[in-house]
Amino acid sequence: MAIKIIYFVHGTTTDNEQEISSGWKDVELSDLGVKQSIELKDKVDISRFDVVFCSDLKRAMHSAELTFDGTVPIKPDARLRECSYGDYNGKSSEIVEPIQEEHIDKPFSNGESYEDVKKRISDFLDDLKKNYDGKHIAIVAHKAPQLALNVLLKNMTWNEAFANDWRKTKSWQPGWKYEIPS
Repeated sequence: MAIKIIYFVHGTTTDNEQEISSGWKDVELSDLGVKQSIELKDKVDISRFDVVFCSDLKRAMHSAELTFDGTVPIKPDARLRECSYGDYNGKSSEIVEPIQEEHIDKPFSNGESYEDVKKRISDFLDDLKKNYDGKHIAIVAHKAPQLALNVLLKNMTWNEAFANDWRKTKSWQPGWKYEIPS
């Protein structure tokens, strides 16, 4: 049976509010991010999920806990982390955002490439196939893993994934659907 996934992005962080690209910098949710994560409960049927996987970075774990705690098991997984921008972790988004697409194949200095993220997400999906056949999965994570899912499961090129990213198109929604076919 197919595995159904709903992908949620973590709530707004203190870095987001200051237009900083966190990468692997472990930052907290802002007050707005806490509010967004709590309000998400009213926007989706959280009872339909068998398990929630989240990045092991604080912002994703806290978002997952605020939305799903007490209803669904939550499992942090480092493979769901944001792209490591290496020397650019925690730098201004004005600097990081314009150069992200230059790092599809080439790692950031002391960091990783988007292809590296894709390998992590592919490994994660292989584990889902082995252990969660027919289940409904929630994922709470970041931009890069979501783009990788678009490449792996929606057959987009990296350029298409970046161009269609909801952050660029200003088309946030309370979850994105993906499916791993059986």
